[in-house]
Amino acid sequence: MSELKIDPHYLTNILQLLLATPSPTGYTDQIVHVVSDELKQLGIPFELTRRGAIRATMEGKVRTPDRAIVAHLDTLGAMVKWLKSNGRLGIVPIGSWSSRFAEGCRVTLFTETGMYRGTILPLKASGHTYGDEIDTQPVSWKNVEVRLDEAIADDGVFIQPLSTEQDLRALGINIGDFIAIDPSTELGPNGFINSRHLDDKAGVATILAAAKAILDSGSALPVDCHLLFTISEEVGSGASAVLHGDVAEMVTIDNGTPAPFQASSEFGVTIAMADSAGPFDYHLVRRLIALCSEHTIPFQRDIFCEYRSDSASAVEAGNDIRTALITFGVDSSHGYERTHVSSLNAIAKLLAIYMRSEPVFWRDRDTLGAVSDFSTQPIEEASFPTAHEEGR
Repeated sequence: MSELKIDPHYLTNILQLLLATPSPTGYTDQIVHVVSDELKQLGIPFELTRRGAIRATMEGKVRTPDRAIVAHLDTLGAMVKWLKSNGRLGIVPIGSWSSRFAEGCRVTLFTETGMYRGTILPLKASGHTYGDEIDTQPVSWKNVEVRLDEAIADDGVFIQPLSTEQDLRALGINIGDFIAIDPSTELGPNGFINSRHLDDKAGVATILAAAKAILDSGSALPVDCHLLFTISEEVGSGASAVLHGDVAEMVTIDNGTPAPFQASSEFGVTIAMADSAGPFDYHLVRRLIALCSEHTIPFQRDIFCEYRSDSASAVEAGNDIRTALITFGVDSSHGYERTHVSSLNAIAKLLAIYMRSEPVFWRDRDTLGAVSDFSTQPIEEASFPTAHEEGR
C-alpha cells in the first residue's frame, strides 16, 4: 500500500476554524454548518440527523461490510442557572469539568435575542478586597459567576455596570441560556498546540485531513467508509443515533490523557485497549496496532478508567459493532489543553491507511453467520485444566 501525504497546513488551518466556532453541547448548529461546508468543498456526500449529527460517505468498491470513523463536534460549556441580584450570572457546567479551569475564562453568552461577552470569576475575585480569602474559597460551580461586559445607559451614556436581576432581564437574558468558553488557541513554532476544546475538534481535523489525503491521491477504498461527526458526546449519547445499524466496525478518535500511571503521549498515536465501558474489540484493535507497526507510525497502548467515548454510546444503543479508540495525547484534558501537531499528523496518517485496508472480517457483512468462519483468539489450551482434572 503506497503512503499518502497528510497536508499539515490543511490540518492546522481546519483545526483553527473549528476551534474558533463555538459549540457547547446543545448549541452545535453552527459547527455542523462549518463541517458541512467543508465536506461540500471536499466533494464528500453527507446527510444530517434531525439534531445535526453528520454521516458522510466515501464510497468503496463494495458497499458492505461498512466501516466508520467518528469524532465529536460538541465541547464543554456552561448554562445560566440563575440571574443573581448583583447583576451577575450563576452557572452550571455542560459536560464534566472543574470550575477550577473555568475561573478567568472569557466567554460568550448566547441569548434568544443577542450575544454578550463576559468573564467567569470566583465570587471572591479581588485580593485587594478579600485578602487571603481568595485562596481559601472552595472550588465549586456554586462559587463562580459570570460578569458581563455590559452597562446601564442613560441617553446613550453608560452610567453604571449591571447591578440587579432586572438589569439582566432587560437584556433578554434567561435561565438556560448557553455559554461558550473561549478556546484561547496558540500554535507554537515547535509544534505544540495549546487550546481549550482540542477534545475533540483536533479529532475532527484528523478525519478531514485523512479524507482529503485519500481524495487528493485518487485512492480507491475497499468498502464504504462513513465519516461520522456527533454532537452530544460530552453528555454521553454521542454515536447512539447516527449508525443506522449497517456499520460493522468503527474507530473513534478522541483525546488520550498523559498522566502518572497512564501510557498516553502527546506524540504519536495512543491506541486504547479499554475505557470505562470495557475492552475494545480484540481484532479491530490489533489490526490498528499492526498497521502502525507495518507503516512505522509511532504508537503506545493505554487504558482509560475514568472516561468513555463515542464507541461506548454506539454499543450501548444496541449496535452489534466492532469498536476501537485511537487518541492524540492531551495534557490537562477538560482544562486548558495541550497536544502536539505530530500526534495529529500520525493519527491522520493511520486513519488514511485504515480506510484503504481490507475489513477486519469480510463475514461481518452479515449480521448473523455460521461458526465455521468465526474468528479465534490466541490461547494455550494446555495451560487450562479440564473439568476432570480440576476435580482431582
